[in-house]
Amino acid sequence: MSKRLINLNVNGHDYEVAVQPWQSLAEVLREELNLTGTKIGCNIGDCGACTVIIDGRSVSSCLTLAVEARDRAITTIEGLAESPDRLHPIQEAFVESHAVQCGFCTAGMIMSAKHLLEKNPRPSEDEIRRGLSGNLCRCTGYVKIVEAIDLAAGKLAADKEV
Repeated sequence: MSKRLINLNVNGHDYEVAVQPWQSLAEVLREELNLTGTKIGCNIGDCGACTVIIDGRSVSSCLTLAVEARDRAITTIEGLAESPDRLHPIQEAFVESHAVQCGFCTAGMIMSAKHLLEKNPRPSEDEIRRGLSGNLCRCTGYVKIVEAIDLAAGKLAADKEV
């Protein structure tokens, strides 16, 4: 089957990319756009390592065909930071809370946390755990990750007050 030329809007930038109709968004982000923060773990939508945000919704990019994402607003982990010199408050909170071990799941966790905090700016611990239910981490017991998201919620709330 021949490749199709599509437009992808990723992190506010438009890219014209030739893709196979069967290629996942995760593959295209990593292999064609060199945005390797999005990880491919299980490739069946169970681990959450490939989580990105499309039009405000958290999705598994390994299960999303790239052609389905054309002309939609896609945000990856690379698009969160305001600049190369300043991390997003969620990223800062993960660092400050020591919520990163091997790092493989981190981008997906952070993207899920962003989606959660946009919907619910001050979630309870149970709501945070439910918000992460599609993300797996083999290194931790999730305690530091939950703490990081709670800290991020506080940072984001404080930023809004300023």
